[in-house]
Amino acid sequence: MSPVANVQPSLAQRRDDVVARGVVAAHPIFAARAQGSRIWDADGREYLDFVAGIGVVNVGHSHPRVLEAARRQLEMFVHSCFQVVMYEPYVELGRRLAELVPAMAPAKTFFATTGAEAVENAVKIARAATGRSAVIAFHGGFHGRTLMGMTLTGMSEPYKQTFGPFAPEVYHAPYPYEYRGWSAERALDALQQLFATEVSPNRVAAILIEAELGDGGFVPAPISYLQRLREIASRHGILLIFDEIQSGFGRTGKMFAFEHAGIVPDLVTVAKALANGFPLSGVIGRAAVMDAPDPGGLGGTYGGNPVSCAAALAVLDVLTDEDVLARAERLGSVLGAGLGDLAARHDCIGDVRGIGTMKAIEVVKDRATKTPDPDRTTAILNEARHRGLLLIRCGAYRNAVRLLPPLVTTDAEAHRALDILDQAVTAASRRAS
Repeated sequence: MSPVANVQPSLAQRRDDVVARGVVAAHPIFAARAQGSRIWDADGREYLDFVAGIGVVNVGHSHPRVLEAARRQLEMFVHSCFQVVMYEPYVELGRRLAELVPAMAPAKTFFATTGAEAVENAVKIARAATGRSAVIAFHGGFHGRTLMGMTLTGMSEPYKQTFGPFAPEVYHAPYPYEYRGWSAERALDALQQLFATEVSPNRVAAILIEAELGDGGFVPAPISYLQRLREIASRHGILLIFDEIQSGFGRTGKMFAFEHAGIVPDLVTVAKALANGFPLSGVIGRAAVMDAPDPGGLGGTYGGNPVSCAAALAVLDVLTDEDVLARAERLGSVLGAGLGDLAARHDCIGDVRGIGTMKAIEVVKDRATKTPDPDRTTAILNEARHRGLLLIRCGAYRNAVRLLPPLVTTDAEAHRALDILDQAVTAASRRAS
Protein backbone atom coordinates (compact mmCIF):
# COMPACT_ATOMS: atom_id res chain seq x y z
CA MET A 1 0.00 0.00 0.00
CA SER A 2 1.19 3.51 -0.76
CA PRO A 3 2.66 5.28 2.30
CA VAL A 4 0.40 8.19 1.40
CA ALA A 5 -2.91 6.45 0.72
CA ASN A 6 -6.25 8.18 1.29
CA VAL A 7 -5.14 11.49 -0.20
CA GLN A 8 -5.45 12.95 -3.67
CA PRO A 9 -4.52 9.95 -5.85
CA SER A 10 -2.55 11.97 -8.38
CA LEU A 11 -0.45 13.64 -5.69
CA ALA A 12 0.09 10.36 -3.87
CA GLN A 13 1.12 8.63 -7.08
CA ARG A 14 3.50 11.44 -7.98
CA ARG A 15 5.06 11.12 -4.55
CA ASP A 16 5.59 7.38 -4.98
CA ASP A 17 6.98 7.88 -8.46
CA VAL A 18 9.68 10.41 -7.57
CA VAL A 19 10.47 10.22 -3.84
CA ALA A 20 12.89 7.57 -2.55
CA ARG A 21 11.31 4.67 -0.64
CA GLY A 22 13.46 5.39 2.40
CA VAL A 23 11.66 8.69 3.03
CA VAL A 24 8.69 7.84 5.25
CA ALA A 25 5.85 10.21 6.09
CA ALA A 26 4.20 9.81 9.50
CA HIS A 27 0.79 10.79 8.10
CA PRO A 28 -0.81 10.27 4.66
CA ILE A 29 -1.66 13.92 4.09
CA PHE A 30 -0.18 16.87 2.21
CA ALA A 31 -0.04 20.30 3.85
CA ALA A 32 -1.61 23.24 2.02
CA ARG A 33 -1.27 25.98 4.63
CA ALA A 34 -0.64 26.45 8.35
CA GLN A 35 -1.21 29.11 10.97
CA GLY A 36 -0.48 29.14 14.69
CA SER A 37 -1.17 25.63 16.01
CA ARG A 38 -3.13 24.41 13.00
CA ILE A 39 -2.48 22.82 9.62
CA TRP A 40 -4.88 22.47 6.69
CA ASP A 41 -4.28 19.64 4.23
CA ALA A 42 -4.66 19.64 0.45
CA ASP A 43 -8.29 18.54 0.85
CA GLY A 44 -9.06 21.49 3.14
CA ARG A 45 -9.25 19.49 6.37
CA GLU A 46 -8.03 21.21 9.53
CA TYR A 47 -5.76 19.57 12.12
CA LEU A 48 -4.38 20.57 15.49
CA ASP A 49 -0.64 20.24 14.95
CA PHE A 50 0.99 18.67 17.99
CA VAL A 51 4.15 17.84 16.05
CA ALA A 52 5.16 21.39 15.07
CA GLY A 53 7.52 20.13 12.39
CA ILE A 54 9.15 17.95 15.09
CA GLY A 55 9.60 20.76 17.60
CA VAL A 56 10.47 23.43 15.04
CA VAL A 57 7.68 26.01 14.94
CA ASN A 58 7.76 26.84 18.64
CA VAL A 59 6.29 30.32 18.10
CA GLY A 60 3.63 28.89 15.77
CA HIS A 61 3.23 28.43 12.06
CA SER A 62 3.59 31.60 9.99
CA HIS A 63 4.28 33.96 12.87
CA PRO A 64 3.94 37.44 11.31
CA ARG A 65 7.07 38.91 12.93
CA VAL A 66 9.22 36.02 11.73
CA LEU A 67 7.80 36.19 8.22
CA GLU A 68 8.30 39.95 8.05
CA ALA A 69 11.93 39.68 9.15
CA ALA A 70 12.55 37.05 6.46
CA ARG A 71 10.82 39.21 3.82
CA ARG A 72 12.96 42.23 4.66
CA GLN A 73 16.15 40.18 4.28
CA LEU A 74 14.89 38.57 1.06
CA GLU A 75 14.52 42.02 -0.47
CA MET A 76 18.17 42.82 0.33
CA PHE A 77 19.97 39.59 -0.57
CA VAL A 78 19.47 35.86 -0.08
CA HIS A 79 22.99 34.50 -0.07
CA SER A 80 26.62 35.53 -0.21
CA CYS A 81 28.27 32.72 1.83
CA PHE A 82 29.56 34.13 5.12
CA GLN A 83 33.04 32.77 4.38
CA VAL A 84 33.15 34.96 1.26
CA VAL A 85 31.24 38.15 2.09
CA MET A 86 30.07 38.60 5.67
CA TYR A 87 26.78 40.12 6.84
CA GLU A 88 25.41 41.59 10.05
CA PRO A 89 22.55 39.15 10.84
CA TYR A 90 25.07 36.33 11.34
CA VAL A 91 27.15 38.43 13.76
CA GLU A 92 24.14 39.81 15.63
CA LEU A 93 22.58 36.39 16.05
CA GLY A 94 25.89 35.06 17.35
CA ARG A 95 25.92 37.81 19.96
CA ARG A 96 22.32 37.17 21.00
CA LEU A 97 22.83 33.42 21.37
CA ALA A 98 26.05 33.83 23.35
CA GLU A 99 24.16 36.05 25.79
CA LEU A 100 21.56 33.31 26.37
CA VAL A 101 24.11 31.37 28.44
CA PRO A 102 25.73 34.12 30.53
CA ALA A 103 27.58 31.67 32.77
CA MET A 104 29.46 30.48 29.69
CA ALA A 105 30.86 33.97 28.99
CA PRO A 106 32.91 34.78 27.11
CA ALA A 107 31.14 32.64 24.52
CA LYS A 108 31.24 32.36 20.74
CA THR A 109 29.04 30.80 18.09
CA PHE A 110 29.22 28.99 14.76
CA PHE A 111 26.32 28.50 12.35
CA ALA A 112 25.49 25.63 10.04
CA THR A 113 22.28 24.46 8.38
CA THR A 114 21.10 21.21 9.98
CA GLY A 115 21.14 19.71 13.45
CA ALA A 116 23.41 16.91 12.29
CA GLU A 117 25.92 19.50 11.07
CA ALA A 118 25.83 21.24 14.43
CA VAL A 119 26.55 17.97 16.22
CA GLU A 120 29.38 17.02 13.86
CA ASN A 121 31.00 20.42 14.27
CA ALA A 122 30.66 20.27 18.05
CA VAL A 123 32.59 17.00 17.96
CA LYS A 124 35.25 18.55 15.70
CA ILE A 125 35.59 21.52 18.04
CA ALA A 126 35.83 19.29 21.11
CA ARG A 127 38.53 17.14 19.52
CA ALA A 128 40.51 20.19 18.48
CA ALA A 129 40.21 21.75 21.94
CA THR A 130 41.24 18.64 23.89
CA GLY A 131 43.59 16.84 21.53
CA ARG A 132 41.58 13.70 22.27
CA SER A 133 39.50 11.58 19.90
CA ALA A 134 36.92 9.54 21.85
CA VAL A 135 33.32 10.66 22.29
CA ILE A 136 30.69 9.19 24.61
CA ALA A 137 27.01 9.28 23.67
CA PHE A 138 24.00 7.47 25.13
CA HIS A 139 21.56 4.67 24.45
CA GLY A 140 18.38 6.18 23.02
CA GLY A 141 20.08 9.37 21.92
CA PHE A 142 19.42 10.76 18.46
CA HIS A 143 21.94 13.08 16.82
CA GLY A 144 21.28 13.01 13.08
CA ARG A 145 21.54 10.93 9.93
CA THR A 146 25.07 11.71 8.71
CA LEU A 147 27.85 9.18 9.32
CA MET A 148 28.87 10.73 12.64
CA GLY A 149 25.26 11.48 13.54
CA MET A 150 24.24 7.86 12.99
CA THR A 151 27.26 6.64 14.92
CA LEU A 152 26.41 8.86 17.88
CA THR A 153 22.75 7.85 17.75
CA GLY A 154 21.96 5.18 20.32
CA MET A 155 19.24 3.34 18.39
CA SER A 156 19.64 0.76 15.65
CA GLU A 157 16.40 0.93 13.64
CA PRO A 158 15.46 2.59 11.42
CA TYR A 159 18.50 4.83 11.46
CA LYS A 160 21.51 2.54 11.13
CA GLN A 161 20.09 -0.28 8.97
CA THR A 162 22.90 -1.50 6.68
CA PHE A 163 24.66 1.86 6.50
CA GLY A 164 27.86 0.87 8.32
CA PRO A 165 30.70 0.72 9.02
CA PHE A 166 30.35 3.66 11.35
CA ALA A 167 32.79 6.25 12.67
CA PRO A 168 35.42 5.01 15.13
CA GLU A 169 36.04 6.15 18.70
CA VAL A 170 32.39 6.57 19.66
CA TYR A 171 31.16 4.78 22.79
CA HIS A 172 27.66 4.45 24.20
CA ALA A 173 26.57 4.44 27.83
CA PRO A 174 23.13 3.69 29.29
CA TYR A 175 20.84 6.69 29.67
CA PRO A 176 19.10 7.09 33.06
CA TYR A 177 15.66 5.74 32.08
CA GLU A 178 13.92 4.94 35.36
CA TYR A 179 10.84 3.34 33.81
CA ARG A 180 13.05 0.78 32.04
CA GLY A 181 15.19 0.05 35.09
CA TRP A 182 18.03 2.53 34.64
CA SER A 183 18.19 4.72 37.73
CA ALA A 184 20.61 7.63 37.90
CA GLU A 185 22.94 5.64 40.14
CA ARG A 186 22.86 2.55 37.94
CA ALA A 187 23.57 4.65 34.85
CA LEU A 188 26.48 6.38 36.59
CA ASP A 189 27.90 3.01 37.59
CA ALA A 190 27.66 1.89 33.96
CA LEU A 191 29.54 5.00 32.85
CA GLN A 192 32.34 4.22 35.30
CA GLN A 193 32.41 0.65 33.97
CA LEU A 194 32.72 2.04 30.43
CA PHE A 195 35.73 4.06 31.57
CA ALA A 196 37.26 0.97 33.15
CA THR A 197 36.64 -1.49 30.32
CA GLU A 198 36.36 0.34 26.99
CA VAL A 199 37.85 3.84 27.00
CA SER A 200 39.96 5.61 29.58
CA PRO A 201 38.57 9.03 30.51
CA ASN A 202 41.86 10.68 29.57
CA ARG A 203 41.15 9.70 25.94
CA VAL A 204 37.63 11.19 25.90
CA ALA A 205 37.18 14.53 24.20
CA ALA A 206 33.48 14.97 24.92
CA ILE A 207 30.34 13.55 26.44
CA LEU A 208 27.28 14.33 24.30
CA ILE A 209 23.86 14.13 25.93
CA GLU A 210 20.25 15.28 25.60
CA ALA A 211 18.83 16.60 28.88
CA GLU A 212 15.61 14.95 27.72
CA LEU A 213 15.86 12.22 25.11
CA GLY A 214 14.16 13.30 21.90
CA ASP A 215 13.51 10.53 19.42
CA GLY A 216 14.63 8.08 22.09
CA GLY A 217 11.36 8.46 23.99
CA PHE A 218 11.13 11.89 25.66
CA VAL A 219 12.87 10.66 28.78
CA PRO A 220 14.19 13.45 31.06
CA ALA A 221 17.51 12.77 32.77
CA PRO A 222 17.29 13.25 36.55
CA ILE A 223 18.81 16.53 37.70
CA SER A 224 21.13 14.64 40.04
CA TYR A 225 22.48 12.64 37.13
CA LEU A 226 23.23 15.70 35.00
CA GLN A 227 24.94 17.40 37.93
CA ARG A 228 27.13 14.35 38.56
CA LEU A 229 27.91 14.13 34.85
CA ARG A 230 29.11 17.73 34.92
CA GLU A 231 31.38 16.91 37.88
CA ILE A 232 32.79 13.80 36.16
CA ALA A 233 33.46 15.65 32.92
CA SER A 234 35.21 18.52 34.72
CA ARG A 235 37.32 16.15 36.81
CA HIS A 236 38.66 14.36 33.73
CA GLY A 237 39.03 17.35 31.42
CA ILE A 238 36.17 16.13 29.24
CA LEU A 239 33.97 18.67 27.44
CA LEU A 240 30.26 18.35 28.16
CA ILE A 241 28.05 18.93 25.11
CA PHE A 242 24.29 19.33 25.43
CA ASP A 243 22.26 18.56 22.35
CA GLU A 244 19.41 21.08 22.63
CA ILE A 245 18.25 20.67 19.05
CA GLN A 246 14.76 19.47 20.01
CA SER A 247 14.56 20.71 23.60
CA GLY A 248 15.78 24.27 23.09
CA PHE A 249 14.12 27.67 22.76
CA GLY A 250 11.39 27.31 25.35
CA ARG A 251 10.30 23.75 24.67
CA THR A 252 10.78 22.72 28.32
CA GLY A 253 9.70 26.04 29.84
CA LYS A 254 13.26 27.39 29.93
CA MET A 255 15.36 28.60 27.04
CA PHE A 256 17.40 25.38 27.24
CA ALA A 257 16.62 22.11 28.99
CA PHE A 258 20.00 21.89 30.75
CA GLU A 259 19.05 24.99 32.75
CA HIS A 260 16.71 22.87 34.89
CA ALA A 261 19.81 21.19 36.35
CA GLY A 262 21.55 24.45 37.18
CA ILE A 263 24.73 23.49 35.34
CA VAL A 264 26.80 25.04 32.55
CA PRO A 265 27.87 22.99 29.52
CA ASP A 266 31.01 23.60 27.49
CA LEU A 267 29.19 23.42 24.15
CA VAL A 268 25.52 23.52 23.13
CA THR A 269 24.10 22.43 19.78
CA VAL A 270 20.97 24.19 18.53
CA ALA A 271 18.72 23.96 15.46
CA LYS A 272 15.00 23.26 14.86
CA ALA A 273 13.12 26.06 16.71
CA LEU A 274 16.04 28.48 16.36
CA ALA A 275 14.59 29.94 13.14
CA ASN A 276 11.03 28.58 13.37
CA GLY A 277 11.17 26.61 10.14
CA PHE A 278 13.96 28.31 8.24
CA PRO A 279 16.98 25.97 8.00
CA LEU A 280 19.57 27.02 10.57
CA SER A 281 21.67 25.33 13.23
CA GLY A 282 24.56 26.31 15.41
CA VAL A 283 27.06 25.58 18.14
CA ILE A 284 27.39 27.86 21.17
CA GLY A 285 30.40 27.40 23.40
CA ARG A 286 33.04 28.80 25.66
CA ALA A 287 35.24 31.09 23.59
CA ALA A 288 38.46 29.25 24.41
CA VAL A 289 36.90 25.99 23.21
CA MET A 290 35.20 27.44 20.13
CA ASP A 291 38.47 29.04 18.98
CA ALA A 292 40.38 25.74 19.03
CA PRO A 293 39.99 24.91 15.31
CA ASP A 294 42.41 26.80 13.06
CA PRO A 295 41.00 29.33 10.55
CA GLY A 296 39.21 27.49 7.76
CA GLY A 297 38.39 24.50 9.94
CA LEU A 298 34.75 25.50 10.32
CA GLY A 299 32.34 26.58 7.63
CA GLY A 300 29.77 25.56 5.04
CA THR A 301 28.29 27.13 1.93
CA TYR A 302 24.83 27.72 3.36
CA GLY A 303 25.70 27.86 7.05
CA GLY A 304 24.15 30.87 8.76
CA ASN A 305 22.11 31.85 5.70
CA PRO A 306 21.12 35.54 6.04
CA VAL A 307 17.37 34.92 5.65
CA SER A 308 17.48 32.21 8.32
CA CYS A 309 19.52 34.44 10.64
CA ALA A 310 17.02 37.27 10.22
CA ALA A 311 14.18 34.89 11.03
CA ALA A 312 16.05 33.61 14.09
CA LEU A 313 16.56 37.12 15.41
CA ALA A 314 12.81 37.66 15.14
CA VAL A 315 12.19 34.36 16.96
CA LEU A 316 14.33 35.52 19.88
CA ASP A 317 12.37 38.78 19.99
CA VAL A 318 9.06 36.92 20.01
CA LEU A 319 10.19 34.56 22.76
CA THR A 320 11.00 37.58 24.94
CA ASP A 321 8.40 40.15 23.97
CA GLU A 322 5.44 37.77 23.96
CA ASP A 323 6.48 35.93 27.16
CA VAL A 324 6.45 32.61 25.33
CA LEU A 325 8.47 30.76 27.99
CA ALA A 326 5.82 31.49 30.62
CA ARG A 327 3.18 30.33 28.15
CA ALA A 328 5.16 27.13 27.59
CA GLU A 329 5.32 26.47 31.31
CA ARG A 330 1.54 26.96 31.61
CA LEU A 331 0.87 24.75 28.58
CA GLY A 332 3.14 22.06 29.99
CA SER A 333 1.11 22.03 33.22
CA VAL A 334 -2.15 21.65 31.30
CA LEU A 335 -0.76 18.79 29.24
CA GLY A 336 0.85 17.07 32.22
CA ALA A 337 -2.39 17.09 34.22
CA GLY A 338 -4.42 15.92 31.24
CA LEU A 339 -2.07 13.08 30.39
CA GLY A 340 -2.08 11.99 34.02
CA ASP A 341 -5.88 11.77 33.86
CA LEU A 342 -5.63 9.71 30.67
CA ALA A 343 -3.18 7.31 32.30
CA ALA A 344 -5.61 6.80 35.19
CA ARG A 345 -8.30 5.71 32.69
CA HIS A 346 -6.23 3.67 30.22
CA ASP A 347 -4.19 0.66 31.32
CA CYS A 348 -2.16 0.72 28.11
CA ILE A 349 -0.45 3.95 29.21
CA GLY A 350 2.51 2.73 31.22
CA ASP A 351 4.25 6.04 31.80
CA VAL A 352 3.65 9.78 31.44
CA ARG A 353 6.75 11.95 31.32
CA GLY A 354 8.49 14.99 29.97
CA ILE A 355 9.45 18.53 30.94
CA GLY A 356 7.33 21.51 29.93
CA THR A 357 5.72 21.00 26.53
CA MET A 358 7.99 18.09 25.64
CA LYS A 359 5.59 15.38 26.84
CA ALA A 360 5.04 11.71 26.00
CA ILE A 361 3.02 8.68 26.98
CA GLU A 362 4.57 5.22 26.75
CA VAL A 363 2.17 2.61 25.39
CA VAL A 364 2.49 -0.95 26.72
CA LYS A 365 0.62 -4.22 26.42
CA ASP A 366 0.67 -4.78 30.15
CA ARG A 367 1.67 -2.45 32.98
CA ALA A 368 3.19 -5.27 35.00
CA THR A 369 5.54 -6.51 32.27
CA LYS A 370 5.89 -3.11 30.55
CA THR A 371 5.98 -4.89 27.19
CA PRO A 372 6.14 -2.22 24.47
CA ASP A 373 3.11 -2.02 22.16
CA PRO A 374 4.22 -0.27 18.96
CA ASP A 375 1.19 -1.54 17.01
CA ARG A 376 -1.27 0.10 19.37
CA THR A 377 0.89 3.23 19.31
CA THR A 378 0.52 3.41 15.53
CA ALA A 379 -3.22 2.85 15.86
CA ILE A 380 -3.46 5.72 18.37
CA LEU A 381 -1.70 8.06 15.94
CA ASN A 382 -4.04 7.07 13.12
CA GLU A 383 -7.17 7.39 15.25
CA ALA A 384 -6.04 10.81 16.44
CA ARG A 385 -5.44 11.98 12.89
CA HIS A 386 -8.91 10.82 11.82
CA ARG A 387 -10.26 13.08 14.60
CA GLY A 388 -8.14 16.08 13.63
CA LEU A 389 -4.98 15.81 15.76
CA LEU A 390 -1.47 15.22 14.43
CA LEU A 391 0.98 13.35 16.67
CA ILE A 392 4.09 11.25 16.08
CA ARG A 393 5.78 8.47 17.99
CA CYS A 394 9.25 7.98 19.42
CA GLY A 395 11.29 5.63 21.60
CA ALA A 396 13.69 2.80 20.86
CA TYR A 397 10.68 0.48 20.59
CA ARG A 398 8.57 3.13 18.77
CA ASN A 399 5.91 2.81 21.47
CA ALA A 400 5.77 6.35 22.85
CA VAL A 401 3.40 9.04 21.63
CA ARG A 402 5.10 12.44 21.78
CA LEU A 403 3.37 15.78 22.13
CA LEU A 404 5.21 18.77 20.67
CA PRO A 405 2.64 21.55 20.27
CA PRO A 406 3.67 25.05 19.25
CA LEU A 407 4.28 27.00 22.45
CA VAL A 408 1.56 29.48 21.47
CA THR A 409 -1.11 26.76 21.67
CA THR A 410 -4.09 27.95 23.75
CA ASP A 411 -5.53 26.14 26.75
CA ALA A 412 -8.67 25.46 24.72
CA GLU A 413 -6.63 23.87 21.94
CA ALA A 414 -4.68 21.81 24.48
CA HIS A 415 -7.87 20.51 26.09
CA ARG A 416 -9.30 19.69 22.66
CA ALA A 417 -6.14 17.76 21.80
CA LEU A 418 -6.33 15.83 25.07
CA ASP A 419 -9.97 14.93 24.38
CA ILE A 420 -9.04 13.66 20.93
CA LEU A 421 -6.13 11.66 22.34
CA ASP A 422 -8.48 10.13 24.91
CA GLN A 423 -10.85 9.07 22.13
CA ALA A 424 -7.95 7.75 20.04
CA VAL A 425 -6.58 5.60 22.86
CA THR A 426 -10.07 4.23 23.53
CA ALA A 427 -10.60 3.36 19.86
CA ALA A 428 -7.13 1.82 19.44
CA SER A 429 -7.56 -0.26 22.60
CA ARG A 430 -10.94 -1.49 21.44
CA ARG A 431 -9.40 -2.66 18.18
CA ALA A 432 -6.53 -4.35 20.05
CA SER A 433 -8.84 -6.34 22.35
